[in-house]
Amino acid sequence: MIGVGGKINHHKYGEGVIFGDEGAAWRIFFKDHGEKALAKTYESYEILEPAPEEASGGIDLEDVVSAVENVFEQFLDAPAPVELGDKWIGGTLSLQPSDDALQNKDLPIEAFFHKIVMLRDRLRVLEQSINAHKVLTDEDKVGLQQYITRCYGSLTTFNVLFERKEDHFKGAGS
Repeated sequence: MIGVGGKINHHKYGEGVIFGDEGAAWRIFFKDHGEKALAKTYESYEILEPAPEEASGGIDLEDVVSAVENVFEQFLDAPAPVELGDKWIGGTLSLQPSDDALQNKDLPIEAFFHKIVMLRDRLRVLEQSINAHKVLTDEDKVGLQQYITRCYGSLTTFNVLFERKEDHFKGAGS
């Protein structure tokens, strides 16, 4: 039986899974061609696996959301968020010029910390881009990598702001 949840073979698109019913068309996902809406009346579908009996009425949105969340949990290695140390939450960073005629600059530590974390993340992306670069020689990559490592070393002063030690900046000596 053809229906939602069934697997079919299409002469042009190959194997696909029917995931939706749009009246006169099936919504079918093909691995190499993505989603397609194809007429239900097409007679040359080769049924590889019939649709389960209970699936003929369609798929519940909650089941789809649950399945997608499950895939993300299993296959994406999302890093834990970088957290500001508890003692700094709600704090203020105050920059005081040596000239008393000039005003101090105060800003929330959370805003400053966010900028430091963004800088660290951008250095990591730069590092990955250098390592994956197709034109740079290995010698060039090593030279650029050393500059990035020195940047990390210069930023170790800000490690005091991080909640977890594994989030710290590490320079060449680490």
